[in-house]
Amino acid sequence: MKKITIIGGGPGGYVAAIRAAQLGAEVQIVESGSFGGTCLNIGCIPTKALLHSAFAYKHLIEGSIAGVRAEKVTLDWAAAQAHKKAVTDKLVGGVSGLLAANKVTVTKGTAVFAGSKTITVDGKALPKSDAIILASGSVPVKLNFPGADLPQVIDSTGALALEKLPASLAIIGGGVIGVEFASLFSALGVKVTIIEALPEILPPIDGQIAALLRGVLAKNRVDILTAAKVVAVKKDGKNAVSEIEHGGEKKQIKSELVLLAVGRRPNTTELGLEKAGIQTERGAILTDEHFETNVKGIFAIGDCNAKNMLAHAASAQGEAAVEYILSGAGHYDANIIPACIYTEPEVAAVGLTEEEAKKKQSDYAVGTFDLAGNGKALIDGGLGGLIKILAERQTGEILGVHMMGPHVTDMIAEAAAVMEMEGLTEDLLRTVHPHPTVSEAVHEAAQAVFGNAVHWPPRR
Repeated sequence: MKKITIIGGGPGGYVAAIRAAQLGAEVQIVESGSFGGTCLNIGCIPTKALLHSAFAYKHLIEGSIAGVRAEKVTLDWAAAQAHKKAVTDKLVGGVSGLLAANKVTVTKGTAVFAGSKTITVDGKALPKSDAIILASGSVPVKLNFPGADLPQVIDSTGALALEKLPASLAIIGGGVIGVEFASLFSALGVKVTIIEALPEILPPIDGQIAALLRGVLAKNRVDILTAAKVVAVKKDGKNAVSEIEHGGEKKQIKSELVLLAVGRRPNTTELGLEKAGIQTERGAILTDEHFETNVKGIFAIGDCNAKNMLAHAASAQGEAAVEYILSGAGHYDANIIPACIYTEPEVAAVGLTEEEAKKKQSDYAVGTFDLAGNGKALIDGGLGGLIKILAERQTGEILGVHMMGPHVTDMIAEAAAVMEMEGLTEDLLRTVHPHPTVSEAVHEAAQAVFGNAVHWPPRR
């Protein structure tokens, strides 16, 4: 029986531990905090719980929902926070229960390399194992501008733990984290300004979809300053003033709080990697296609290798690494990892963006369908949206699928499944989609790749 030691109990580590136990390994996992990692404790799950409360409040405060009216709508922020905590606590407890059910040995504490394959936890050496999997996750990136250490400047962890809502919020960073928090706080009536250094928000997202979402955010009274650099943050009484350079001018943005949302970096500095001889690049642990480091028998999965900082990518990498360790074969396709943004409407994507397809000089066709022509999207509030499919022109192979609209974070898995099976646009076209659903728009966009969608006027 092979012995596997896993460092970190986030979505990469705990999934790897359970999968290894299922395959017959003797597994030990080390975790210094709560199981579930950033995603479950201070990331994906608590953010989405608060977004759920925020959007429900927004719809009611703005009037009626399909004829349903509510009087004297109020927001109980403490109750919303309690709901968030209850969901998180239940899921964290569930992970602990699953590890116990699979007979995974749990060690609480901080793991550090003391030698090539020697790990200590709070000074005590762990038993030797056949393989070690590092799943130490990531931490928020910190910027070093003057005023970055002011109490008015918070990170995503601090934003999720606020005891009361600020009147105004400046968000530094217009990536996924920034736009989700902008959606959350603007829905609750907070005056939000996004400050993004790049020319557009959401740089990894297809440009057409990012532009549509920018329009939605602006409609929801979120001010967005792109190609803007933060020079400093100064204290102004209880508030903060962000000094920025924008459009060749110096400007000041006054807000009660400033949220740093410029991404995350691998959490590797305290692991003692140098003692094990493990190679890194800008803090990220270098691995091969099986997630094995330069030191044979030591693997790194999830955010700590920086290949794809998404929870489901970490889980998939964990399973692939374990299967490789125990059987010599593990599957992971880095090109087919869906990405989701939980704004309203939602955004989801898999595969190449149109910008990437152009760079690759691909001979591709584009099919789009506006959700103004979809019955279920209109029923759900008519917030607008688009389904976009990029396909290789000659073969119909799906290169990328991009969505904005209700339920698209659930729908994107359909596209990923077809792409995983090396399916074609025609496979989406020939699949009968149920009516009325937003998923019908995927069928329509597939039709548009070949000419015209049925439920949209012909192209001119």
